[in-house]
Amino acid sequence: MKIFSTMILCAALAVSSSSAVASTFRCGSKLVSLGDRAFTVLRTCGEPNNREHIGYTSGFYNRDEQPIEEWVYGPKGGMYYYLRFVGGELVKISSER
Repeated sequence: MKIFSTMILCAALAVSSSSAVASTFRCGSKLVSLGDRAFTVLRTCGEPNNREHIGYTSGFYNRDEQPIEEWVYGPKGGMYYYLRFVGGELVKISSER
């Protein structure tokens, strides 16, 4: 029973550590994280290779529209990094080889 509990704990730690990696992006020796504002990311990482305006969110009764942008950094070591901003806040970090 103790081995089973240890295995579950290890699996939970592995899952939580992988989500922590996906919630940050390294720019040189600095990190940006989910929830950071666009101007902070721009100041930390510099100008992205590409910026694309994707559209707008729609809130209740279409009154709370916020712009959606995607910034692309890379290639760094063959990887492209995609940072998505909603209303100027970093909400998603993804990468692709």
